[in-house]
Amino acid sequence: MITFKKKETIADIGEVGEALYFVVRGQAALIYDNGDNQVEIGRMNEGELMGEMSFFDRQPRSVRMVAISSDTRLLRLTRAMYKRLRVEHPFIAVNLLEHAIISLDHLIRRLSTDVAIFNRYFYAAGKK
Repeated sequence: MITFKKKETIADIGEVGEALYFVVRGQAALIYDNGDNQVEIGRMNEGELMGEMSFFDRQPRSVRMVAISSDTRLLRLTRAMYKRLRVEHPFIAVNLLEHAIISLDHLIRRLSTDVAIFNRYFYAAGKK
């Protein structure tokens, strides 16, 4: 279990994910930073998994993960721990993969809703 203070970086853009994180307490934000500005594109709540995309595809992270609660607690599962889990407890590893899929699904659904609301606001503004 690891603890982060508010605004502390959990994982940064460009890093290849060597760990998955389960939010045990608090919240974390996913921040896109293009150099000129930073935009929060999602929030991960208690019980959700984060860092799974870079962990599984081994590509550099495209967002920064930042703690947004004063006492954000995460369970960190390293790649070595995951490999051992797959061999010694495959049932748990399968459940972890299912949880990763559900976590990504929740994030995509939240983002889709945000984009739909933005589009409705943006494009409906010119209509009378």
